Amino acid sequence: MQVATTTSPAPTSASPGQSNKASLQKVAQQFEAVFLRQMIGAMRSASLAEGIDDSAATQQFRDMADSRTADAMASKGAMGIAELLLKQFGDRVSDTPSPTAPNGPTPATSA
Repeated sequence: MQVATTTSPAPTSASPGQSNKASLQKVAQQFEAVFLRQMIGAMRSASLAEGIDDSAATQQFRDMADSRTADAMASKGAMGIAELLLKQFGDRVSDTPSPTAPNGPTPATSA
């Protein structure tokens, strides 16, 4: 199986503060998705009895479906966790320029 990574170029016209805000928004949304995945997984594990169709394949499919559901909920801001994180940390990142390595690869590209 081949896995390709994609990178998006940094916006050239945006100020560093705007770039940091966009990064914060993306990370806050990802955090909300992880939180929702954990919550959905905990709800799934609370089943009272095993079903007739429980198997490893079914469990794997449910996990993938739960992950997609959590991602969709987070992208719509269903729980509001990302919004609260933005409110709490938004003014902290607007003044800070994004960190860049002058002579080396960034951590995301050094694989």
